[in-house]
Amino acid sequence: MLVSKVKPIYAFSILALIAVITVSGIPQSAYAAGAISEGFAVGEALPEWIGWAIVVGLGMVFAVIITIEVKIEEKYLGVSQTSEMFNTAGRTIKTGLTAAAIVSAWTWAATLLQSSTVAYQYGISGPFWYAAGASIQVLLFGILAIELKRKAPNAHTFLEIIRARYGNGSHKVFLIFALMTNMIVTAMLLLGGSAVVNGLTGMDISIAAFLIPVGVMIYTLVGGLKATFVADYMHTIIIFVTILIFVSAVYINTDITGGIDGMYDKLVKAAELTPVEGNAAGAFLTMASAGGLMFGIINIVGNFGTVFVDQAYWQRAIAAKPSSTVKGFLLGGLCWFAIPFTLATTMGLTAVALDVDITMQQAQMGLVVPAAATALMGEIGAILVLAMLFMAVTSAGSAELIAVSSIVTYDLYRTYKNPNATGKQLVKVSRATIVAFGLGMGGLAVVLLGMGLSLGFVYLAMGILIGSAVVPIALTILWSKTNKVAATGGAVIGLLCSTTVWVATAASLPEYNGVVDLASLGNNYSMLFANITAIISGGLIAIIGSLAAKGKPFDWNDLKTKITLVEISATQQEEDDETLKKAFKFSVRGGGIMALILIIVWPMPLIASGYVFELGSYSIWVAISIIWVSIASAIIIFLPIIEARKGIAQVFSGKKSQGA
Repeated sequence: MLVSKVKPIYAFSILALIAVITVSGIPQSAYAAGAISEGFAVGEALPEWIGWAIVVGLGMVFAVIITIEVKIEEKYLGVSQTSEMFNTAGRTIKTGLTAAAIVSAWTWAATLLQSSTVAYQYGISGPFWYAAGASIQVLLFGILAIELKRKAPNAHTFLEIIRARYGNGSHKVFLIFALMTNMIVTAMLLLGGSAVVNGLTGMDISIAAFLIPVGVMIYTLVGGLKATFVADYMHTIIIFVTILIFVSAVYINTDITGGIDGMYDKLVKAAELTPVEGNAAGAFLTMASAGGLMFGIINIVGNFGTVFVDQAYWQRAIAAKPSSTVKGFLLGGLCWFAIPFTLATTMGLTAVALDVDITMQQAQMGLVVPAAATALMGEIGAILVLAMLFMAVTSAGSAELIAVSSIVTYDLYRTYKNPNATGKQLVKVSRATIVAFGLGMGGLAVVLLGMGLSLGFVYLAMGILIGSAVVPIALTILWSKTNKVAATGGAVIGLLCSTTVWVATAASLPEYNGVVDLASLGNNYSMLFANITAIISGGLIAIIGSLAAKGKPFDWNDLKTKITLVEISATQQEEDDETLKKAFKFSVRGGGIMALILIIVWPMPLIASGYVFELGSYSIWVAISIIWVSIASAIIIFLPIIEARKGIAQVFSGKKSQGA
């Protein structure tokens, strides 16, 4: 069977890509004169109908394309929509598509928006710490991914592993953490997405929050996990191409910015006018930034939770071929780094250089990139941002939809309601969950908007709420002596500790006079201490408690007998244990070395020295970002096609699979 092949629709998506480049690549001269906007007024960059066209029209276009693709695959490649295929994609996804799916799932609204917000606040340290602080988790998650393949090859969710080891009580506790993670991620997607749609077009923010998930629901309903992988690939292409267009507009078509030289001069002058508090010499062009480093620590801690506790990433590990798992995660993490690093280094600093007219409240809502793009390219820039953001929100949203669907199907329905459920019953439950959660996503965003929560606040707070579960979950698949009481207690007590520290720190801040509200809770120190408390307390309790319990080592073979398949897939591949052990060692070395480089070797000398970039070093920094995003774009666009060449050829030959 050829279900691991990248879909035939990719050939058509390349044509679409060419069209996007053609339309978007309008010469600078077409808008250079007077393109700098006179301030960024919310709702005035674009007419409201464009917001509706993208949210509803573009959503429906992708829904139709993906639905047609699924039908083509069924006809020519012999794919049948069993429950295993719907929720695990046959466990045969190759390296290129695995990497693209990881990039897409990890490219949230915050990836595009919050990364540029911290660039606007802290200078070049912001984009670096956003990218480095959120890519090491994906690189290190490859270790858990290969262990899942080796020890629990039949798993549909990571919660099934917890239940097999610890029983129903612990399973229910971690079930709450898993669903809470999905709700937090979904909330950030829609908070950022709806805020930008409203900010650029004036479209009602609540309506936007409700409508954004609709197209995603349709193609996820039809094709399940595999359909989301196809959408991931197509969406990621558009995101990379848009970033390359912005890079060209800032550094090549230099009428407005003056290119690298002009950007450097403008950023130096901006620092002279409004020095950045806590930065070396008050400069934007320095890694020696107290605020940037503080954000980096919060970012690292918080994002461990939204990878290790998010079923969306476990699902990608489950769907990947055993031989592709580690390579897919390492490649995906490195390619993803380029998105926030390059986009924020380009557009976040452009907002500073061009002195865009936005308030800090608007910046926290995620409006730095839209403001910079509008100032730089007028309506064209605004439309590109809107399209790019829609791609990010819908692709990451589809990952959350299918993740929640799998949890409800296998960890609620099959576990507690109907243990003998058939494949058809499971698919029915999965689809019902997709509809329910898809509609509920919009309601959740509206509630949070009503509470006054911004994208920035939720992003910084996520580690406080779910960080305590990170180490207990990791130990469950890595350490045979992990004790169920210690692991479960670590997650629960760690949450209590982190929220207590959060409130106590907010109450102790003198500038807020002991008042605990969104402002004091959102303070960097409140967020920092609470995030660190969450991950450390949860980990220490789990480790110390397990050592004190002195229990017998868990027999990993029990996972293979306790976690069962509903249907046996003819496409599922297994590899010998020795090969998987070698992959595990490679993931430890590769992920560990890259993590060390990104958070120690690269930034720390620049921070310790207090170095402020000169024109030459700034030029090298920009060049690194451009080269990185260019290579990442080529890998994500072309590797899946190369791996899929046989499947694509079969479709174009018109020959049906023997199993079709």
